[in-house]
Amino acid sequence: MKIIVPDYIYTNEAVLSDLAIAFDKTIHKIASLEELKKSYKDVEIIKLAKNTLIMPGLINSHVHIEFSANKTNLSYGDFINWLYSVIENREELINGCDKNCMAKACEDMLESGITTFGAISSHAMDLEACVNAKQNVVFFNELIGSQAVMADTLYGDFISRLEASKSVKRDGFYPAVAIHSPYSVHPILVKKALKLAKEEGLKLTAHFMESQAERDWLDNNNGDFKEFFDKLLKQNSAVSSSKEFLEYFNTHNALLTHVVNADEDELNTIAKNNHTIIHCPISNRLLGNKTLDIKKLIDKNIRWVVATDGLSSNYKLDLFEEMKISLFMHSEAPLLELAKQLIKGVTIHPANALGLNTGEIKEGKNADMLVLNLDKKPNEELPIHLILHRYDISKIYINGKQVKGD
Repeated sequence: MKIIVPDYIYTNEAVLSDLAIAFDKTIHKIASLEELKKSYKDVEIIKLAKNTLIMPGLINSHVHIEFSANKTNLSYGDFINWLYSVIENREELINGCDKNCMAKACEDMLESGITTFGAISSHAMDLEACVNAKQNVVFFNELIGSQAVMADTLYGDFISRLEASKSVKRDGFYPAVAIHSPYSVHPILVKKALKLAKEEGLKLTAHFMESQAERDWLDNNNGDFKEFFDKLLKQNSAVSSSKEFLEYFNTHNALLTHVVNADEDELNTIAKNNHTIIHCPISNRLLGNKTLDIKKLIDKNIRWVVATDGLSSNYKLDLFEEMKISLFMHSEAPLLELAKQLIKGVTIHPANALGLNTGEIKEGKNADMLVLNLDKKPNEELPIHLILHRYDISKIYINGKQVKGD
């Protein structure tokens, strides 16, 4: 048990002052230092510098660690051109990111305050790096393949990777399931994977309606994907419609990534089934895709969170940067309210979507905490300032263990 004494504590309801936190793996009590000293005898007391703020650790719910070698290999500005460049450079990107490369991606996320991340793993090459990462990790084993003749082979490989992740025994590591997308996974595979996820209580994610190419292909079997599928897979029609794909998820809450080209009916279905939408603003911009209509999500009471995606479609794995870009991207939204929602979108909202006991500074929650050095007493616009000014993170705690700082 330890007691940490900041000047300020960031909570969803308010910024608290003149209080301390008693914690081990979880936060036991938030009260005055005098009261905590009476309740907890002979414990270490960590007194922080003036104008320090404790806030929840950040949660990056969607990142591709395996593609962390990319910097200038891939083509930006258009989704299909980017996709072709991924295929063309795939071997170089995969072989170019060894264990040290992936470990650095995890460490870079930690340095920017990310204490939990959801790794979308296509090949399990990132398993060791994620196991050794200091953060909490939801390890999404990804299933991909649209050809029925390959279904058994692909599913066998998926199960092998899933079982390897399930064999990991360490605190804060959670095996999970990812379905790549409605255009790239055959319904046979989707149904089998969802049945397994439901039976074993595994968290679930998928890409959905990222590009106009996906919209045209699923609706009309044409558009930019027509040549792509014909040329590479000898396939002339989509394996399922978007409606069919969403129906498969009706009995299992999922985190759906991007969703920038979803129509009204699809958003209503997402709302009805309490799915969560993952907003990756930098990735969407770099790949020439639309901007997520967050006002529509709020109107429909759809939970949305913020994530970085991978370095195949981003320049850094940094949620403060992602929030800043989003703050400017959604110029029609009231600034302070948007800033508050963005911070919730990297803390409590993804924690709830992932079923994790973290994401806020609150009694009973896991002690995933950032210590930030502010330059003066905060005011009511603190959420805006946190996003704009990138205050120094002097200490990081994950499950009560200090992983950064003196």
